[in-house]
Amino acid sequence: MGYLSQFIFPSAGTEEQFLHRIRETCFSTVYPFQVLQEHEVHILNFDDPVTVLYGGNGSGKTTALNVIAETLHLKRDTLYNRTNFFEDFVALCDYVLERELTDNCRIITSDDVFDFMLNLRCLNEGIDNKRETLFEDYYDAKNSDFRLQSIEDYDRLRKVNEARSKTKSEYVRRRLKENVREHSNGESAYLYFTDKINENGLYLLDEPENSLSPERQQELAGFIEESARFFGCQFIIATHSPFLLAMRNAKIYNLDEKPMCVSKWTELPNVRAYYDFFKRYRDEFV
Repeated sequence: MGYLSQFIFPSAGTEEQFLHRIRETCFSTVYPFQVLQEHEVHILNFDDPVTVLYGGNGSGKTTALNVIAETLHLKRDTLYNRTNFFEDFVALCDYVLERELTDNCRIITSDDVFDFMLNLRCLNEGIDNKRETLFEDYYDAKNSDFRLQSIEDYDRLRKVNEARSKTKSEYVRRRLKENVREHSNGESAYLYFTDKINENGLYLLDEPENSLSPERQQELAGFIEESARFFGCQFIIATHSPFLLAMRNAKIYNLDEKPMCVSKWTELPNVRAYYDFFKRYRDEFV
């Protein structure tokens, strides 16, 4: 049993009525109005544990995720651009839940992952600076002719004795917390997903393949499948990744079509482009 059963965006008529009321205003954009209606997106049914929103840039898949997340009051780590009409649009939406949302439910965006990796980088830079300071501290203590003269000198004596009894790496390692840069950006991004996705929750993922290698994308696809099958999770994912599109039993809404329709992953232009490319060079794979 999933959490979200159906989500209803404003109909074309409802949008037109709202826009008619504000037509005399001086706003240059009415986003997110008119975006999803370009592809006649009105009702999304979530019959399967994994639902994928597929489409090119401007198709509205990210807009749909943000609107769903805002309407359901899902947790998120990073703020996103809002317009003057975003709350008006959300107020016109409706939804059907199969069961009550849990505290685990959240949306995870590319900005969330990027900010996480940026924070790691800043932390690593701080650790690197501290390491250099500790190197200097080690040589200073090791070569010191310090002698204990009072109880206030005890800490200095202990540092000198330790520097003389240990190698440089041992001395620094004891004073420096584990450097978090034991992982690549892709590994860190993957760990972000596995840390945020817990049992029993609704998760909206916006292009999770960003920052992930093809191998990591396949690992993430397996993790999502297992989380949906065994741990009571429901996923709504916006993606171009063929590895995520190929997930077993995923329902795919193709927002590149007008009207939007449900498609098989092997029918999608993005996937067919990969297929045709590798088919053209199949003789070189030996």
